[in-house]
Amino acid sequence: MHYISTRGLNTPHSFSTILLGGLAEDGGLYMPISYPQVTDAELNQWRGFSYAELASAVLSKFAPDIPIEDLQALTNKTYTAAIYCNAGGADASQITPLKQLEPGLFLQALSNGPTLAFKDIAMQLLGNLFEYVLEQQQAELNILGATSGDTGSAAEYAMRGKRGIRVFMLSPYKKMSAFQTAQMFSLVDKNIFNIAVEGVFDDCQDLVKAVSADLPFKHRQKIGTVNSINWARVVAQVVYYFRGYLSVTSHNQQKVSFTVPSGNFGNVCAGHIARMMGLPIDQLVVATNENDVLDEFFKTGKYRVRKPEQTHHTSSPSMDISKASNFERFIFDLIGRDSKRLAALFAKVEQTGGFDLSGKPGSDGDEFKLIKQFGFVSGKSVHVDRIATIRRMYEKYGVIVDTHTADGIKVALEQKSNVPMIVLETALPAKFNETIREALGRDAPRPAGFEHIESLPQHFVVMPVDVDQLKVYIVQVTGDR
Repeated sequence: MHYISTRGLNTPHSFSTILLGGLAEDGGLYMPISYPQVTDAELNQWRGFSYAELASAVLSKFAPDIPIEDLQALTNKTYTAAIYCNAGGADASQITPLKQLEPGLFLQALSNGPTLAFKDIAMQLLGNLFEYVLEQQQAELNILGATSGDTGSAAEYAMRGKRGIRVFMLSPYKKMSAFQTAQMFSLVDKNIFNIAVEGVFDDCQDLVKAVSADLPFKHRQKIGTVNSINWARVVAQVVYYFRGYLSVTSHNQQKVSFTVPSGNFGNVCAGHIARMMGLPIDQLVVATNENDVLDEFFKTGKYRVRKPEQTHHTSSPSMDISKASNFERFIFDLIGRDSKRLAALFAKVEQTGGFDLSGKPGSDGDEFKLIKQFGFVSGKSVHVDRIATIRRMYEKYGVIVDTHTADGIKVALEQKSNVPMIVLETALPAKFNETIREALGRDAPRPAGFEHIESLPQHFVVMPVDVDQLKVYIVQVTGDR
């Protein structure tokens, strides 16, 4: 199993090499040369596995350079009831337990980790993988990431105190929920550095890519990433698609569909990978909020990114994204892995703001006709929809869901299918209490330890959208090399 860049750099790399690297040197994203396949016998065997056993089985197909016994030790260390305890009771040992809302509609809980968001599922493993590889190489790593809300805290909680690792996390200044902001900025660990950028998430993401594209600086400062541009993080998310499928079905001839709230395309990209591996997924339903770049593409074939001033600040802020960085991996597959053409398409994104695969006169291609072959459909939810969905879930099922999960449920309910639908929960509602109070007239329940997090002292620096200033700051913290 070796990896190449979506943009044509064909020098094959191992899993351990790309784990620390993030972006490929040509600015592309790493992809396996081919997807490993899952056999019917393996699926049957995996039905009886614990989550940690399933994780090592799936990941071993992508990381053959890590001895299986070491991989098993890492997943056993990561996926424990003690770490994913916010579900409470027996559910904690399941890591991602399912709840049936009604016949054919399920909610998969992914938010029982230390920061109450689905990002913990992959990020906790990534922290242990980083530490393992860095120890083997006697190396260190400066992680540079961007967050619209949940990635930042999940990365910081996973990396805090890790030997040889510093975290520089960019977030849009004053555009996250109060809870999300406090989770990040209240940390006092000496290896955590929070940078509030005077812009939107896409500005933060562009800064990360710009630093990563400066190869001499990247190598000199030992820069790595934890955003979903990091292949290992996406692969770690593939595991819960297998868990959801195996939990709902009794034999491998059955199919399921997944609805995924999506902004940066990383979460649903993991579902795409699982489907390409042979997991019997019928549909992958992409649910967006008012920032509907992905919904527009899956309905029209036109990918049209928005400018920062066109990006809406919404009540599901983790999806306030108008340039989906992981989308490149799917387009790579959609256009037949033609790296030269992919590079041209994404160059056009930078030059003109998008590309068109609708097949209409003047378009850049006609691959939109192939979308259904990959199982993708989409829908959109806005503020009034999520408020109504939060109320409906509470009144009908006694379940309080967060704003992003509400977007997913709203879009899932619009799909007409006889196939079971699993909606991926993205966060616990406590992280978005302002909107829960608006919808229900009451506060969302909070797990122990988070009662007064917003009142804790906060530690961060404010910075303009300026890559040179960001580089100076990183050098000041790490020391010039």
